[in-house]
Amino acid sequence: MRFLRDKNVAIVACADTKLVRRSGRSAISLAGEVLEQALDRARLEKKDVDGLASTLALSEAGNPFWTNLVAESLGLSASWTQLTDLGGASAIGNVARAAAAIHAGLCETVVCLAADAASTQDVSRQTGYRTEFGDPFGYSGPPMVFGLLSSAYGHKHGLPQQALAKLAVAQRKGALANPNACDVLKMPLTEADYLNSRMIADPIRMLDCVMRCDGANAVVVTTTERAKRLGHKRMVHPIAYREITNFDPRQDIDDITVSGFTVSGPAALADAGMAPADIDIFYPYDDFLIAVLLQLEQIGFAPAGGGGDFILGRDVSFRGEFPINTSGGQISAGQPGLAGGGVNLVEAVTQLMGAAGDRQVKRARNAMVTGIGAMQYARNWGTSAVLMLEAT
Repeated sequence: MRFLRDKNVAIVACADTKLVRRSGRSAISLAGEVLEQALDRARLEKKDVDGLASTLALSEAGNPFWTNLVAESLGLSASWTQLTDLGGASAIGNVARAAAAIHAGLCETVVCLAADAASTQDVSRQTGYRTEFGDPFGYSGPPMVFGLLSSAYGHKHGLPQQALAKLAVAQRKGALANPNACDVLKMPLTEADYLNSRMIADPIRMLDCVMRCDGANAVVVTTTERAKRLGHKRMVHPIAYREITNFDPRQDIDDITVSGFTVSGPAALADAGMAPADIDIFYPYDDFLIAVLLQLEQIGFAPAGGGGDFILGRDVSFRGEFPINTSGGQISAGQPGLAGGGVNLVEAVTQLMGAAGDRQVKRARNAMVTGIGAMQYARNWGTSAVLMLEAT
C-alpha cells in the first residue's frame, strides 16, 4: 500500500470504553457508546459517515448479518462495509482496508469499530486449534499453544524470565495510569509477583496471558483534505501496512517460533522508509508476553534470541526511551473479547495526538502497531500484520 506514503488519508479521532469484566452489556450497546465518543471527537455526525469497518465479536459470532446489525442499530448508512475476521490483526487491518477504500473512491469517511462482550456471553466456536487432533493431547486453547511456543523458544535460546518479568511490570505501570483499564487488573505489580504467579501451561504463568473482558474501541479514518476542512490540527496518518496470512504453508521452516513477522515487519519498515531505530513507540499485539519477545526479534529490533537482552537493556515503560504498550496493553488493561487489537491501536493514536495525559510519552512522532491472527495447530499464529503511523 505504497499510496499511504502520500499521507492523503488520516485518522482524525479515536475512542475507547472502560474495559469491564462481565459488564452484563451487549456488544451493540458498547459499540453505540464508543461511536458517540468517536464522532464527537471527529466533529462529525452519523450522516457524515459513509463507511463502516467492524471486527468479528465472540459474543455475536453466530450472527451472519453482523455488519447489517451494527449499521442499523447505530443509525449508520454506508456505501462501503468491511467485516474482518483476522483475530488480533483485525483492528489495524480495518484501518488499512478503510484507507484503500477511501483511496479507491468507494467512500470518504470510515468508522473502524470493534466491540465485544465475550466475558458476559461467548457463543463462538473457534476451530483454529484443530480440536480433533489437539484435544486428545490436551492441546486446546491459547495458553497451551503459547506454552508450546515458549518451550520451543526456551529450548533454542533459553527463556529470559527476568526480561518477561520486567516487561510485565512496565505494562502494568501503563495500566495504572490508564483510566479505561479493567479495574480487576489495576493493582501494582512487581517482578517477584510475576515470577511467583501460578503456572498454567508450563512455562506459561497466569501473568503471561490476557484476561478477557467487555469493551469497545474505534478510530475515524477520512481524507486528509476533509480533516483539514473539519479544523483538525492534529491527525495521525497510516504511512505503511503489511500483512501475511498462513505463513509457511508447506512447513518448510523447522522452527515453530518463526512467524510471518519476518516478512511483514521488514516490509512495512521499508515501505515507510524507516529502520527499527527510527520507531518512537512500539505496540506489539500482546495476548501473551512471549509474543512481544518474538516480534521484537522477527521485526528487526533485536537478533534471534536477543529479545530478552533488548528489554533488559532499556526502559520500556511509558517514561522510557523505548515505550512498549503504554496503556498497559491487553496484558494489563484487558482484552475485549476478540475485538481485534483495538486496545493498542487506540492508545497509539492517543499518544501521537498528544492526548495521553499522565502516561504521555516524551517523544511521539511515529508508532508501530502489530496484530496477530488465529493460532494454528502446532504452528505459529496465522496472520502477522504491521501498521506504521505518523503524527502531523
